[in-house]
Amino acid sequence: MSADPYRERESALLASLRELGDVAVAYSGGVDSSVLLCAAREALGERAVALIADSPSLARSELADALDFARQLGCDPVVVATDELDDPRYRANAGDRCYYCKSTLFRAMAGWARERGFAHLAFGEIVDDLVDDRPGARAAREFRVHAPLSQAGFTKEDVRRFARERGLSVSEKPSSACLASRLPIGTAVTRERLARVEAAEALVKALGFSQVRVRDRGEVAGFETSAPEFERAQALRSELERSLAPLGFARVELSIYRTAAERLALP
Repeated sequence: MSADPYRERESALLASLRELGDVAVAYSGGVDSSVLLCAAREALGERAVALIADSPSLARSELADALDFARQLGCDPVVVATDELDDPRYRANAGDRCYYCKSTLFRAMAGWARERGFAHLAFGEIVDDLVDDRPGARAAREFRVHAPLSQAGFTKEDVRRFARERGLSVSEKPSSACLASRLPIGTAVTRERLARVEAAEALVKALGFSQVRVRDRGEVAGFETSAPEFERAQALRSELERSLAPLGFARVELSIYRTAAERLALP
């Protein structure tokens, strides 16, 4: 047995990908899917491709960064248009939005893969994701999408270690999620609301914050940042409110962003 259990997980990941023979990676540019794409390219070479959804819920800056990173790996990423906003069940945002979003995404990607002779589709689920209720994971099971990272036992620290050891630019990239996740349950998802959130987050990132969530609560902007940046956010509350006022936010509420695993660990 290896003295370092991570090495066993790393070997299991690469072996499982080699066994697939080919894979189309549902890729978003986040650290998890970026590491999965890197591992797939390492194991399968050109028989691993990157598919990224061009959706209104993906910030344009995130799309550009994702395309750039994939090309750094030697990939020619494929952009797949998705139409989840055409689905009234997605727009309703009733708590199962992710299911309809991922169903749309996997349906489009599976069709692309099938037409081009790729037998397998995979996404970047990790072990940490399993502690939370994720309707998107149900869609993945229905479309028989592989989850090589979680199946190999990869945690968030494992994906960051994998990225650091290979010198990947995403190794310390903050956790991210789609723009639609910033809307409260029951608030309809529209292009206008997604654009508002995207603009708000671009403004606060320009103030130097790295971990950012701006939750759209009508006239209130729920601003979340990391614990190390929270004190600075408090000091800049007035500036944050001035920056976001043109977007229709009357005030800002500050809180610390925590992952699902971190929330569960709280006393």
